[in-house]
Amino acid sequence: MKVIVVGAGVVGAMHAWHAVARGHEVVHIEREAEARGASLRNFGQIWVSGRAGGPELETALRARELWEEIGARVPGLGFRACGSLTPLRTPLERSVAEAALARPDAGERGFKLLTAEEARAVNPALRGEFDAALWCERDAAVEPRTAQLALKAELLVSGRYTFLGGREVREVTGPGLVRDDHGDTHAGDTVILATGAWLGGLVRELAGPDLPVRRVRLQMMQTGPLGETLTTSVADPDSFRYYPAYAGEALDALAAGQPQAPVAAEHAMQLLMVQRRDGGLTIGDTHAYAHPFPFDTVEEPYEHLTAVVESYLGRPLPRIRHRWAGVYAQCTDPSRVVHRQEVADSVWLVTGPGGRGMTCSPAIAERTADLIGW
Repeated sequence: MKVIVVGAGVVGAMHAWHAVARGHEVVHIEREAEARGASLRNFGQIWVSGRAGGPELETALRARELWEEIGARVPGLGFRACGSLTPLRTPLERSVAEAALARPDAGERGFKLLTAEEARAVNPALRGEFDAALWCERDAAVEPRTAQLALKAELLVSGRYTFLGGREVREVTGPGLVRDDHGDTHAGDTVILATGAWLGGLVRELAGPDLPVRRVRLQMMQTGPLGETLTTSVADPDSFRYYPAYAGEALDALAAGQPQAPVAAEHAMQLLMVQRRDGGLTIGDTHAYAHPFPFDTVEEPYEHLTAVVESYLGRPLPRIRHRWAGVYAQCTDPSRVVHRQEVADSVWLVTGPGGRGMTCSPAIAERTADLIGW
C-alpha cells in the first residue's frame, strides 16, 4: 500500500512508523518545516499511572510496550523506564494513594506506597519534607523535542518513506487523494489526517462543525541543568484531581477538605516534572479551556510551580531558561482515548488524544493500522 500521513507530530509519526513497519510506502506531509505543536511542547512522559481503567489503561500499557521496543531501535527517542513518584504530606493525600493501591489494576500500573526514606532511596534528589510517596513503576519518559526527528531519521533509512515539510494539505480531491498548497496532488490507498490541534480549515470542512474535540492550552517551563540526576518523574497531589485513575470518595474528600491553592485553582494546575537528557527540568502545567485563549503567558503559575518544586527538592531551582504555551486537542467524551473517523473515502481523521498523546500514540496508531487492514 501507499499511505499519506498529514501531520508530523507524535500521532502522525507513529502512524508512519507502523505503516513502514508493515511494509508500506509512506508520504509524510507537514505544514511546518518540522513538527512544532503539542508533540514538542509536552513532558515526554509515558504516563500510565493516571489512566482510566479499561480501554484507556489497556491502550497506555500497550503503548508503553511499544515505546520501549521502538526506543531500543531508535536511541534518539531517549526512552527511559524511570517510573514516577508523587510525594504525600497529608492524611487526605495519603488516602487517595491508598485508594489507588486498592484498585484491581494497581499491579498493572506498578503502584506502591513508599515511606519518605524509601522514596529518597529511589530518587535521592527529593530532599524536601514529605511523609510518603506513591510510586508508579510503569511510567516512563522520552525526549519530546527530538523524538519526532529521531523517528523520521530511522524511517528514512527504510527507503519507503518520504517527508515533505512546509506543505499544507488544502483539499481531498478523491479517494486517497489530497492536494497541497504547492498545487501537488498526492495519491495513496489511505490518507491519515493527524493534524493535532489544527481543527479548522480542511478538518472542519471534512468532519463538520460538531467534531467532538476541543482545544486545551497549557503553560510550561524548563530550567538549566539541575547538577544531579532526578531519577524519576515527579508529580504533586494536585495531579490526582486531573487523572481518572484517582476518582472516588477519597478524591472527593481531598477536594472538600484540602482545596487547591488559589493560583493553582484559577489555572487548573498540577505539577509534573521530568528531567531532560541535558540535566534541565521540564516543569508544568496549567489548563485553559475557554476560547479565545490568551495570547500571553502569565507569571503567577510559574511562581507557584517553582515553590512546589523547591519544597520537594529542598533546594533552589536552577535558572529558568525557557517558558512556553502549547495547545492540544482533546476528545470531549472522556471515555474515548482518541477520535478516529473516516471523513471521506479512504481518508481518516485521528485526533483528540488530549494529554494522552505522547503516552498512547504508538498504540493509537497500531489500532488504526489494524482497523484499516494495513
